[in-house]
Amino acid sequence: MSLLLAFDDERALAERLAQAAGLPLAFVARHRFPDGESRLRLPPALPAHTVLLRGLQQPNAKLTELMLAAAGARELGARRLTLVSPYLAYMRQDTAFTPGEVVSQRHVGRALAAWFDAVITVDPHLHRVSTMDEVVPGRRGVALSAAPLLGEWVARRQPDALLLGPDEESLQWARAAAAAGGLDHAVCRKLRHADHEVEVELPGLELRGRAVVLLDDVASTGRTLVEAARGALARGAATVDVAVTHALLVGDALEQLRAAGVREVWSTDSVPHPSNVVSIAPMLARALSSSERPSAAR
Repeated sequence: MSLLLAFDDERALAERLAQAAGLPLAFVARHRFPDGESRLRLPPALPAHTVLLRGLQQPNAKLTELMLAAAGARELGARRLTLVSPYLAYMRQDTAFTPGEVVSQRHVGRALAAWFDAVITVDPHLHRVSTMDEVVPGRRGVALSAAPLLGEWVARRQPDALLLGPDEESLQWARAAAAAGGLDHAVCRKLRHADHEVEVELPGLELRGRAVVLLDDVASTGRTLVEAARGALARGAATVDVAVTHALLVGDALEQLRAAGVREVWSTDSVPHPSNVVSIAPMLARALSSSERPSAAR
């Protein structure tokens, strides 16, 4: 029997995943010392296959805890470790854009490959590599997508909606969501000037009177979505909502979206947030079940 290990700040998703996968659930106990160091306590004995659930939003401290938890799990009996990381950080920096830049995707991926036998994630920000196997070399990498789940959700709420990706990179998610929900889709063109300064050019479609849903893999500062929402409303859209897999929504991002005229924000529970409306637990459970089959072994 496998075991699902999780951290208490992801309790809601852990309980849903444990139920969907039929796994017993245990939590990693943490103590944070005044100097910032962490002390972890795992169950004193672990089964041969242990699954660790850990999203990597706000990743820096979590990566240290992940390294410690993986090493401790090996000492306590886990011979095969599977990481389920719904949001996988450091995937955007996949090349050196200027001399001397560290390619974080490559090095974080290699670290995860050293700690875990398999990594399952959802809608990772991959562009110059085609599979998660390339991110975690020599290990099994699984990239799932929540776009169809969001497309089905939107279709139930807004059956005539236009799914609008805020930039060219969002086309893969907008296309998949539209196919699942039977919806129209298009994408905008984005020009980024800085982390908090973007320019969005909308497609040449008639938006007047339409329900528009901006759909993307991740909302961080929300600036691209803000500009797209303002543009859609200026072009006569009846309503603008937002659907994203990973609702990071740092700082005042949610307030900025509301101020731009966004009516609703819908997200999956890959990252805990008040906007969560779609659970990825059943999808993760199916992926774990598939990884147990002999044909999936690496």
